[in-house]
Amino acid sequence: MAAEAEPAGMRTVQRAIDILGLFDESHPALSLREIVSASGLPKTTVLRLLGTLRINGLLWVDEHGRHIAGPALLRWSRLAEQAWRLPPAAGAILRDLAAEHRETVHLYVRRDVHRVCIAQEEGPQTLRQVVRVGDELPLWAGGVAKALLLDAPEALLRRVAETSPYGAAHLETLHAWIEETRTQGYATSHGEREEGLSAVAVPVRGRGGAVVAALSFGGPSTRFTDERVRRFAEGLGAAAGELARAGLPFEG
Repeated sequence: MAAEAEPAGMRTVQRAIDILGLFDESHPALSLREIVSASGLPKTTVLRLLGTLRINGLLWVDEHGRHIAGPALLRWSRLAEQAWRLPPAAGAILRDLAAEHRETVHLYVRRDVHRVCIAQEEGPQTLRQVVRVGDELPLWAGGVAKALLLDAPEALLRRVAETSPYGAAHLETLHAWIEETRTQGYATSHGEREEGLSAVAVPVRGRGGAVVAALSFGGPSTRFTDERVRRFAEGLGAAAGELARAGLPFEG
């Protein structure tokens, strides 16, 4: 009996998490009908899950009867901000890097088959890539993805490939990209995920030598000439080494 109950319990937790995942800056408030439609779950199941989420303060109902983020998330948000805040020395490294190269610098970590921006320092350029701290992007393309996947196991690479528009056949491309990144020491991308955007990225390794993050410049492809890409890669590589020596709070 216990063996059967565990998968059901895990499924319930995952469904609740999936419902919370429907909310973002583009969808800050959702009606019951919208949640049922987007989740694909039976209405009775959604009602039960919403009730539990409301009781625990993770969701709230506004004056229009729509569900919004609940007050309990305020506490969790503060906890996450504290846990992921870069040490002063690391923040200074990002600021110096952005000022020297006049491009916006981002720091990413991997979450399963996604990458999450955990820090950024905007460059002075008016035209720049817009990625906010907390934004989650796919791993199947982009310079950052190649850097983060540098030491990834085969099973993870297969799952990443399956999330791409090309399916499992994308695995061969991932292997080629990773080998190129390993050979030259940095990764580049030009319009792979979004036309007109380019990126240069390097892995950031922890004390044990494993890749724990990726540091990148991203912006309009017109500014990412071959000469500038080489300079960006040198600057990023040096900064990644400084970050590794300074230590990052999330290495473990």
